[in-house]
Amino acid sequence: MTAPPHIWVEPEHLRDAARRLRETGGRLQMAYAWYSEPSRLELRYVATEAGQSHFAVWRCAPNGAAPSLAGIWPLTGWYEREITDLFGLVFSEHPEPHRLMLHEGVNPIRPPFDPDYPAQTPLEAELKQQSVPEVAGATADVQLLPFGPVRADVFESGEFLFFYVGESILHYQPRLFFKHRGMEKRFEGLAAEGGIVLAERISGVASVAHVLAYCQAVEAAATCVAPPRARFLRVLLAEMERLYNHLHYLGHLCHTTTLKVGEAQGKLLEERVKQLNARLTGSRFLRNILTVGGLRRDLSPKGWLEAELKTLQEDFSVYARHLENTDSHLDRLITTGILEQRVAFDQGATGPVQRASGFDRDVRRDHPYAAYAELPLTVPVRDAGDAHARAQVRMAEIDASIAVVQHVLSLLPDGPIKADCEVPPGSEGLGFTESPRGTLFYAVHFDQRGRLARVKIKSPSFSNWRVFPFTVHGSNMMDYAINEASFGLTIAGCDR
Repeated sequence: MTAPPHIWVEPEHLRDAARRLRETGGRLQMAYAWYSEPSRLELRYVATEAGQSHFAVWRCAPNGAAPSLAGIWPLTGWYEREITDLFGLVFSEHPEPHRLMLHEGVNPIRPPFDPDYPAQTPLEAELKQQSVPEVAGATADVQLLPFGPVRADVFESGEFLFFYVGESILHYQPRLFFKHRGMEKRFEGLAAEGGIVLAERISGVASVAHVLAYCQAVEAAATCVAPPRARFLRVLLAEMERLYNHLHYLGHLCHTTTLKVGEAQGKLLEERVKQLNARLTGSRFLRNILTVGGLRRDLSPKGWLEAELKTLQEDFSVYARHLENTDSHLDRLITTGILEQRVAFDQGATGPVQRASGFDRDVRRDHPYAAYAELPLTVPVRDAGDAHARAQVRMAEIDASIAVVQHVLSLLPDGPIKADCEVPPGSEGLGFTESPRGTLFYAVHFDQRGRLARVKIKSPSFSNWRVFPFTVHGSNMMDYAINEASFGLTIAGCDR
């Protein structure tokens, strides 16, 4: 990966730049902050410009405050609130000027990412009543249901506020970050190789996507390129991860519609892919294989994996056909949780969620990395924007992923699997992948010792959790679990 172009933007010109980007058909992807020097806070915005295969990075040095871009690009609302919580920077005229990550009662002595924050000092917190939004026009009939943060089964911690009348949901507010682990902070001071272990564990079900984005960011900083064999094998691993995630998704979606046979069959197919992963790498979750510059060790997929995937695809085709012909299942999905295309764009939807709302976007094709530029890739798109469309996109992606893996196996070159990568002090890089849930970014910055000074992670669930409430308002309580499952969200990826 090559370094994206950097563009300096003065604070007073940020909104003009954001408007021009929107008017010319571009898209703002994310925003973050970092201390380029102990007393110098810098804002970074990653943007996609229309017709360009690279990402552009805007740089801005605010002087105590910065203008909010949420009125132009609503998706930046969460990023700006995150920056305020962690760095203390205030964004003027923000439409949602309240905390996102730090709950009521958390009182840090300094912003947690301030260079002067004392190391190993926990955040001070006290019990405090949470602020609850007022529902406009609410009557005495409106009830409030706080659900969570402890939920049944193996669900991650999150509290969800429902304002409802009967079965109708008037307003819904997710409350996340109960188990924020400070993973970005944990990278600081590590050598490049040391960050691999952390990256693989940000979100357990996307180990390959995270570590690949991280490694590619470091490789961009080091201006090194992984060998061809390593790039093809990286694609294979990423698509095997996509397969088991999508199969689990379909099984869990059946669970919410009470289609028990469909749940069992989907999760059995998921288990078969995980067993293939273990046979291929020794890890069901494909860990401890990728490294900066390529792979830790070579893999031998030829001669057996193609046959196994052919059988899997035949069995999946039967499974998918049964799902699409089961009325009780379809009745619960069709028209449930409709995400309008404009809302998907404005709020930053990504991955299968945005593709189910009519957006033909996938960074594997639009900003190719690893060996994707050398492989045919089908990007399924649907227009309905409902739970059924989101399931259909993932079903079509399963067939597309198997096709990609088969092409990798037929084209896999011989040769080395790792290149030497020496990271220059003070360098930086941007890496990205199309994870099973959507676009994932890693921005890495190294200090003058060659150690990590800042790692920013933009996970797809951080984007899609912001989008999700727009499909809940005005829906009903009976459809909520189905709608949430249809988004395929993870809290760990969001709470990094």
